[in-house]
Order: sequence, then structure tokens, then C-alpha cells
Amino acid sequence: MWRSIAAGSRLVARNFGVATEKVHCSQTLSLNISRSLSKPSLYRSSRFLSESPAANPKDESSFSPETDFSSRSFGENEYAQMDPSADAVESNDNLGENYDTQMEKFDFISGEGKEEEAYEIDGDKLENVLSLLQSSVDGYLESSLDSFELDLHEDFVLKVLETPLVLGENLVCFFKWVMKHPEYKVTSSVVDALVKAICSSVGKKDVYALWDLVKEIGGKEKGVLTVEILNELIALFSKLGKGKAAFEVFNKFGDYGCVANQETYYFTIEALSRRKIFDWAWSVCEKMIETGSLPDSEKVGKIISWFCKGGKAKEAHVVYTLAREKKMYPPQSVVAFLISSLCQKDETVKLALDMLDDFSGEGRKYAIKPFSSVIRSLCRMKDVDGAKTLLSKMISEGPPPGNAVFNSVISAYSKAGDMTPAMEMLKLMRSRGLKPDVYTYTVLMSGYANGGQMEEACEILNEAKKNHSRLSPVTYHTLIRGYCKLEEFDNALKLLNEMKDVGVQPNVDEYNKLIQSLCLKALDWRTAEKLLEDMRLKGLHLNGITRALIRAVKELEEDAIENGEALVEA
Repeated sequence: MWRSIAAGSRLVARNFGVATEKVHCSQTLSLNISRSLSKPSLYRSSRFLSESPAANPKDESSFSPETDFSSRSFGENEYAQMDPSADAVESNDNLGENYDTQMEKFDFISGEGKEEEAYEIDGDKLENVLSLLQSSVDGYLESSLDSFELDLHEDFVLKVLETPLVLGENLVCFFKWVMKHPEYKVTSSVVDALVKAICSSVGKKDVYALWDLVKEIGGKEKGVLTVEILNELIALFSKLGKGKAAFEVFNKFGDYGCVANQETYYFTIEALSRRKIFDWAWSVCEKMIETGSLPDSEKVGKIISWFCKGGKAKEAHVVYTLAREKKMYPPQSVVAFLISSLCQKDETVKLALDMLDDFSGEGRKYAIKPFSSVIRSLCRMKDVDGAKTLLSKMISEGPPPGNAVFNSVISAYSKAGDMTPAMEMLKLMRSRGLKPDVYTYTVLMSGYANGGQMEEACEILNEAKKNHSRLSPVTYHTLIRGYCKLEEFDNALKLLNEMKDVGVQPNVDEYNKLIQSLCLKALDWRTAEKLLEDMRLKGLHLNGITRALIRAVKELEEDAIENGEALVEA
């Protein structure tokens, strides 16, 4: 029992009398212990002392003068009241076994287990640094910072970087100065704060200086640069229109141990597309496709649009296909633009045709533009039957075709000389309540005129005059050309005069075609000169080649007359 008490006393002295600043605490605890021992129930006091972290109960030198537990503190009357129970003996026996646990308890009481106190920023030094960085300092920034004798804690550096209205150039110089101190460890949060600060005050010079600094950090500190930091740089270069610089950042991902994500690919493609470097942009997009990682639908739509504008509709279709596989649906306007771009080349029209099946419901109802683009392309490729099939599908499933769609098919049939199916399309057009316009009648007349069927062409002209009060010069030009081709110049001249009567002014083309035909086929330079004079009165000017043709025919006739007269005289 005496040994237990002595060991507990020595341990209390050791833990509460080590340092000068702990004297008050140790005295208070010693007083509490002595008070508890003076109470009638010293059984609990004996347990308390036995649970103390006694390092060596036999070490008499562990007593401290500040906490001297003498026989006066533990008088005979007090010890007589102690109950020599098994618990007290057990506590004394287990004193050495529980040493580590007991030491932790007393460390906590004595304050040795406290966490490090929170860092407090020196307001005066912070104000001095900010005043320096917010002003223009030419060449003296580092020396001025050295004179401040700063404690470069991460919180202090972050506070400086997050303060607005600081020149970006000065922030970069400040960070370089900080990196020169070996005791300061650069962290991702600090670099991220620096990048965001530069991004808020965009300047091309600052951005390139920042990128040089980031490359320096990446070369020295492994694992500091993150995907987010590099993405912010790429986005900033994209905003400034620096596609090559953004591409350089993208190519550095592997060197810095970063893996590109959706935002990385998107911002890099955006930066390169803005500079119209579409080959590089596609190389980045190919890597994105390989990973199967796509941004959201809206951004996918922008990527598709960029490639379409860059003449890479086929590549844009690859992105669209992957998006569809992932149940991502770009805006309908983007889909329509992609279809229109695919229709510009014969080799990709089939892809555009297949895409039409992706429209359904309300979307299909208003998709008249992409359907029209495909039909025009099929007609251009002389696949008129395919265009007719698609038109029939539009009638049955939508979107309902309009005049432009019917005109494309009618024009294709007319150019091919297939007037029977062309007239059938005209009838179908009328049956759907659509009124043929002047263009419709003109292409039909052109088809008949090219085939020499001028009678049928004139019937179409009469129908056109009934349904439209004013026709175009092209309509009459089509028939005039047909009559000239058949050398029916009188009918051609009648149509020319008719144009004047109905208020359609002939243009240079009608006169030029008729004059050339008169000179080359009929050798009628007199009628040609009358038409030329008519043109002068109307303020029209005939080209020099046709004028020379009239003179040549006239001189040819005069020479023939002279030669004939000479032969008669001979």
C-alpha cells in the first residue's frame, strides 16, 4: 500500500512539475489529490493514484520540490480509514503494465496532447505585401518582399492570392519568390488559387508567364498539378484564342501524371476550332472517342457544329453516333446542321439519309429543313427515284412536304427529260392543296423545251399566266431559247414582245440569246440590229462579242454582194 501511494505521488510530481508554465496546474492538481485523500473514503483516492502513469515506482528521485507529499499529508488517522481491499492491491500490481495508457491520460490533463494552435495572419505584414503587389513595381519586388521578413505559411500565401485587384504579373513574381524558400512546400490548393487569380484578370502576357511557372512547378513538384488546374489553363487559352498553347497544355497531361477528362477534351477542341486548326482538333477528339468519355449533350452539340463548320462533317457524324449510343441527344438544330453538312458531299448523303430516322414525334414534325436537304442532295446525285420515295415517306409519316420539296423532285425529273413522272408530281402537289409557283411552271417548261416539245411548253405557260399575274423573265427566256433552238425566230420575237405587254422587262440574256441565234443560224443581222437599238433605248448594254458578231455577219453579207456584183460584171 505504501509503495502504491509513493509511486502515485512521484508520478504526479513528474507530470505536473516538468516545466515552469505548468506549475499552477500541478499545484492545483496536487491540492485536489490531497483534499480527496483527507476525505473519509480514501478507497477512491488510492484507486486514482494507482491508475497514474508510474514509470518506475521504485525511483525515489522522481519527487519534485513543487509537489512534496510528506507524512503530514497522509497522517495515521487518514491511513487508518483506508480499506485494504483487493482493488487497491490490484491497482498497485498493474501499475507498470498500464504505463502507456496512463501516460496518455496524464499527457491530456497536463496539456501535452493538445493540437497545434491555429495560425494567425499578421495583418500589418499582409497589408504591406498587398500594397506592394497592387502597385507597379519594376525590378524591386523581390528585394521589397525580403525586407518584410514574412512567415510563409500556406494561409498567408492563399490570402495574398485570393485578394482582388492585384496585378497578375506581380502575383506570378510573388509566387516565384515564395518558391525560392526551401521551407515552403507548394500545394495544389495554392497553385489552383494562383491560376484562378490570373484567370480573373485576363492578360496574354500574364497567362504565358503563368504557364511557364506551372511548367516549372510540374517539373519540380510531383503530384501538385491537378486536372482541374490544367483544365483552367486550357479554358483560359481558349478564351484568348490561343489554340496552340492550349494544345501544348493538353500534351503535358501525361508528364504531370494527370488523366484528361471530359472538360479537358472539350476545352482543347474548342480552342483549336476557334483557330480553325481542325486537324489537331480531330486528333484530340479521337482520343476522347477512344476513352468513350463525352461531355454533356450541349457541349457535344458544339463539338459537332465546330467540325461541320471546318468541313469535317463525316468526323462530326462519328461524334454524333457515339453520343447516340450513350443515350445523349444533341440539340435538334445541331442535328439539322449536321445533316445539311453531310449533304454537301455525295459520299456522305447516305449518312444524312439514315439520320432522318432519328427524328420522331414532335421533333420529326418540325424537321422539314433536314428532310429537304436530303431530297435536294438525292436529286443532285440524279437519284430521283430515291428522292420520290423519301417524299412519299414524308407524306405518310411527316414532316409534310412543301413546295420546295416538290419543286426539287419535279426539277430533277424535268432535267432528266422524264416529263411523265414530273407531271404526276405536279398533280400530287395540287392534290395536297399546294399551289404550283412560278418556279414550278418554269422547270416544267424547261423540260418540255429541251425536248423540243414547244406546244406542251406553251400550254404550261398559259396555265402559269392564269394562276400568276406576273411571271419572271426566266420563264420567257426558257421558251425563247427553245424556239431559237428550233430556229423558230418569229415565235421567239413574239414572246419577246409579249414580255413587254405583260409588264415583264426583258434582260440582257433574252436579247443576247436571240441576237446570237439570228446571226449564227439565220444570218439576219438586220433584225439583230433592231434588237440592239431596242436595247439602247431601254438602257441595256450588249457585250462586245455579240456586237462584233453582228458586224461580222453584216460585213460577210456585204462582201458576198460585192463579189456577186463583180461576177455579174465579168
